[in-house]
Amino acid sequence: MRPFIRGIGIAGAMILLLAACVAVETPSPSAPQTPTPTDAPTDAPTAAPTESASPTASPEPPLSLDLPDGSDPRVVAASVDAQIGADEGTLTVTVTSTATERIDELVVRWSSELDEALFLAPFTPSDDRIRDGGPPLVQPWTKWVIGPGERGEPDGTTSVGWGPLLPGATLAIPLDATRRVPGPMAFDLQLLSGNDLLTFEGGGPAEIRVEIP
Repeated sequence: MRPFIRGIGIAGAMILLLAACVAVETPSPSAPQTPTPTDAPTDAPTAAPTESASPTASPEPPLSLDLPDGSDPRVVAASVDAQIGADEGTLTVTVTSTATERIDELVVRWSSELDEALFLAPFTPSDDRIRDGGPPLVQPWTKWVIGPGERGEPDGTTSVGWGPLLPGATLAIPLDATRRVPGPMAFDLQLLSGNDLLTFEGGGPAEIRVEIP
């Protein structure tokens, strides 16, 4: 009987040991945490550079004149008196020199396109003036040129020379006007010494914008 009992004891001990091993809970290795993927930073779309609008030059008004290449620093003052009716009249340009030197030839210039609306001339032709044997055309004006002229008068312009202008003197230049179209109109007049644009007080070019109602 003793060997059997001993066998039972050994078997029981082994059972208890095995139960103890089963009863002890061994921690299971936790799975390694995988980092949550984050969106890679993307460059924010940048707006394409827009071209800044460069200022555009204002269009020149009708019947304006380009400034000539030459300028004359001598200063003059000027005014325009337009006495023009429905058909004709007189445009008088009055110029006063504040210069200390004589202006040899004062020139009034305008766009030749003006002729289509308002014809300006230093005198009105008449049969008495142009007939054979008529009186000589003695006039205070020195030239009447539709450019291009022999003295450098630009193409597309009409220039009337009106003799010398003495220092401190005032010269009235009457121009006969014939209206060819009705209604208001505007145009430039330039005052020159030969082909050089004179100067207004303050340094501006001697150019006048004339408006006819």
